[in-house]
Amino acid sequence: MSDAQHPRIRVVIDGESVDVEQGVTVAAALAVCGASMNGTRASVTGELRAALCGMGICHECRVTVDGRAHVLACQTLCRDGQIIQTARRR
Repeated sequence: MSDAQHPRIRVVIDGESVDVEQGVTVAAALAVCGASMNGTRASVTGELRAALCGMGICHECRVTVDGRAHVLACQTLCRDGQIIQTARRR
């Protein structure tokens, strides 16, 4: 399919601009750019966590979106210009 049928938008994930297809979830954008491999958050014991169930039950995919904490990445659609922050170790 042509790019016209799959418009792209730009989001910022942990300070890096990433182009993704319009209509994808934040969890999908994190997976595409590899950010989910480093975890999206840390548990209270410091273990890295990332999306697990993909349907909002486990809450393992929580990230900060446009300054709002504890957003479920698997249930949130990307928007152009969106700023996504994970709790990955730096």
